[in-house]
Amino acid sequence: DSQRIVVSQREVDDLVAQYRALWNHAPSATELRSLVEAKIHDEIIYREGRALGLDRDDSVIRRRVRQKYDLMAEEENSQAAPSDADLDAYRRAHMEMFTRPAVVSFEQRFFDPATTPQALAAARDALTRDSAAVAGSQSSLLPATVASTPLDLVTRDFGAEFAKALASAPVGQWVGPIASGYGIHLVRISARTPSELPPLAEVRAAVLREWEHDQRTRASAAAYAKLRAEYTVIIEAKLPAATKP
Repeated sequence: DSQRIVVSQREVDDLVAQYRALWNHAPSATELRSLVEAKIHDEIIYREGRALGLDRDDSVIRRRVRQKYDLMAEEENSQAAPSDADLDAYRRAHMEMFTRPAVVSFEQRFFDPATTPQALAAARDALTRDSAAVAGSQSSLLPATVASTPLDLVTRDFGAEFAKALASAPVGQWVGPIASGYGIHLVRISARTPSELPPLAEVRAAVLREWEHDQRTRASAAAYAKLRAEYTVIIEAKLPAATKP
């Protein structure tokens, strides 16, 4: 009956709980009656709007309905909490997500890209004899010494090509030139810790978070595939041919 509105005790209890959470005390009798009347007002206006078709072809409403349906599907298809064996299997199957990058400590001297190979070789020899030598190097805001820094942060600060070279460069000797986003460098690595996949105990929270996200994604996809099979879809528009990735 579109002209009949029932306000249940549960709905009133919810209004009281929401008011208490907002104001830290229960509403007075007058305030509670106002809350109930506001709910009735919203329900009447909503029904009148639906009767006029105002909910149709509204992208915001459609998106909200989709979101609510997806949440229902995820809850309906949610699995029991994973065991440590489940999480460890997921950690090993997605090693790239949880592997810690290599950590390096190094010194660098910055040179103009126009520096000749002969000048670079001479500078490298001088640095090998005395790491304080700066002949031919350029002043810059880049740190001369970088200590215990993960390679992904080196990538951020110096560029991917520079970090890749540091991952395989010999330890304890000046090498280069190595290019960065700024120019070229002579570099000496003083220490390097290889990348590693930490044990589950150290990354359990992150693995659990990703496992749950993966399960929600799979559940949503499975629910949609089941629904999609129940529909006959006719696309009258002319679509371009699919391209191969």
